[in-house]
Amino acid sequence: MERTTVISPADVEQQLEHCRAVARLTAQWAQKPLAFVDTYGCQQNEADSERIRGYLARMGFGFTDSEEEARIIVINTCAIREHAEQRVFGNVGALVHVKRRHPDTLICLCGCMVQQPHAAQRLRESYRHVDLVFGPHALWKFPEMIRTLLTQRGRLFSVQDEAGSIAEGIPVARQDRIKAWVSIMYGCNNFCAYCVVPYVRGRERSRKPEDILAEVERLVGEGYKDITLLGQNVNSYGKDLEKPVDFAALLEAVNAIPGDFLIRFMTSHPKDATQRLFETMARCGKVAPVLHLPFQAGNDRVLQAMNRRHTRAEYLEKIQAVRALIPDIVLTSDIIVGFPGETTEEFEDTLKVLEEVRFDALFTFIYSPRAGTPAAQMDDPMPREEKLANFNRLTALQDRISEEKHAAYVGRTVRCLIDGRSDDERYDLTARTPGNRLVRINGDPSALGQFRDVSITGANKWSLFGELV
Repeated sequence: MERTTVISPADVEQQLEHCRAVARLTAQWAQKPLAFVDTYGCQQNEADSERIRGYLARMGFGFTDSEEEARIIVINTCAIREHAEQRVFGNVGALVHVKRRHPDTLICLCGCMVQQPHAAQRLRESYRHVDLVFGPHALWKFPEMIRTLLTQRGRLFSVQDEAGSIAEGIPVARQDRIKAWVSIMYGCNNFCAYCVVPYVRGRERSRKPEDILAEVERLVGEGYKDITLLGQNVNSYGKDLEKPVDFAALLEAVNAIPGDFLIRFMTSHPKDATQRLFETMARCGKVAPVLHLPFQAGNDRVLQAMNRRHTRAEYLEKIQAVRALIPDIVLTSDIIVGFPGETTEEFEDTLKVLEEVRFDALFTFIYSPRAGTPAAQMDDPMPREEKLANFNRLTALQDRISEEKHAAYVGRTVRCLIDGRSDDERYDLTARTPGNRLVRINGDPSALGQFRDVSITGANKWSLFGELV
């Protein structure tokens, strides 16, 4: 099987013709139809949902936050952890009542979860009110599937195990006017023992640099100020292109685009995070001083069992290297607690890494078995109670470190991007430091989308508080 299927411009244009055909159909309806799109999981899923919304807008749909008002409901699912999967099944099960009240509503499930054979089979057999199920590989032909359902009815499943694809020219309806996601590659070749991503999103495949640069140039021209380059492992970018180019070169090219904006990226894999990357980050003024570098566990035996392909010492060397070049860099990471076979003694090594590195923030998880992965077949003797106790120790330590890190900002003036309205009634707005720390401030909404100096006046473990200068 080929690694990558390149969807031709003619094929994408055919999907846009399906959009136009559906728009002609919806124009005859008594009211403008609305769509509800709900997204679980990572930023890549968020970017995929923006493409789904782009297609729906071309089909004549507006958008709603109400499932009751929607003529099309799209649930974009995640497969990383069992908890996310069970939440999806629970919420989809509840939609049977919406379907009974509104039989013409189309219920669609997509994303990583449904690409798993066991999930697709469960949906097929036990959730018969679901009309459309499609995996990430089939997203590009979403309009064709919707047109079929509107004109022929029935149920459609498109979850074949096929080569991953790249399709340029799909319309995008972005959810934010300040921050934007830009996918630079799809899939993953790493096959970490616990992770289902390579099985559901396919192997690594890179977009052409000229397509990425054109997209970023458009976004900057439209006023976007915070652009995140996305990939399962961005450091592997470009290795599969006819003319190989590495991620550092792409960063340099994006940095050279005229305009006042920040560049972020995620996620990096430690084995591919190079000195050249760190030097490029330090040299490029638009690249935010923040690095998300998952280490997952602090013990070498556990790392080997995870198939992480780096050691504890190698990880710490990379941390030292990037800090030598960017002393104020904000470091974040992922940690799995309770990987099969991990002992509490081995877990202590993870705590030692936290004490040594002092991350600004962590994304922490108790191990969740995923069907089809090697880890799901491993012996896992540690009781859940012991795993939970270790998890609580980890989060308590990181909370203390985060609070200390945030306290060090008090009294400083930091150039921040005013990026949203606050959900805390005591504050009007939110801002982000270059290192992506959340700052709550008061001020006029006219400041949204601007870089402004903010005097940091307070802090807790979750956020900073400040005043516009």
